[in-house]
Amino acid sequence: MAQLSGVRAVVTGATSGLGAAMADALLEAGASVAFASRPTGRLDAAVARRRAAGLAADALPMDVRDPASVQAAADRVGEVDLVVNNAGIGMRTVNPRFFDQPMAFFEVPPDRFADVVATNLTGYFLVARAFALRLVARGAGRIVNVSMNHETMCRQGFVPYGPARAGAESLSRIMTEDLRPHGVAVNILLPGAATATGMIPEGLLEEASQRLLQPEIMGPPIVYLASPDAEGLTGERIVAKDFDQWLAGRAAARGRGAPPG
Repeated sequence: MAQLSGVRAVVTGATSGLGAAMADALLEAGASVAFASRPTGRLDAAVARRRAAGLAADALPMDVRDPASVQAAADRVGEVDLVVNNAGIGMRTVNPRFFDQPMAFFEVPPDRFADVVATNLTGYFLVARAFALRLVARGAGRIVNVSMNHETMCRQGFVPYGPARAGAESLSRIMTEDLRPHGVAVNILLPGAATATGMIPEGLLEEASQRLLQPEIMGPPIVYLASPDAEGLTGERIVAKDFDQWLAGRAAARGRGAPPG
């Protein structure tokens, strides 16, 4: 499959979980993908495995919390067509038992609150800002911000993860309108339920774990959002587990003569 031949993508947090699944889907569809992650042996190993399989993967060292690191990465990679904001840390970093022993917001240590916000919200801003300057200059390009269910943003015990993701959705909506006049698209993509990633607590009941979505569910929608079929699409919030229904509805609307996007 080479439907994305020539597409240059950057995926943050690409060494594991949703990021790895999206990066792999883009690679398998023919895109070249820069794996943006903090410079560790895991980043080098992840890229080496893909390159050994003949895929166009490159390492892009980046700490999304550090403006200088983000700008240096953007300068290094040069022109891109798609930027996927995915890097994030979950509630496990604040409360390892957040599912069965939720922590009230007033019990959350300020430094842990700040760390999650710096990664999951400020990181999205820094990455989008650094690459948007290049996309605006070209008058083309796409940004996808990964999010989560609205219900989870308001769930007991989900401070600061919920507020950070809610802020990222607000940021995405504003980015959409700021970039619309420049021909740059911004869309939101989320799995639609809890996924089997490193953000889920260890020891989750087997019955509950069987209901988890697999990270690969993000593959078809991210490939679509990088493809010519998504030309002109901006301001959408796409739920990966409902992607087939969303796509059918979009096709039906276009068949009725509804404008794209």
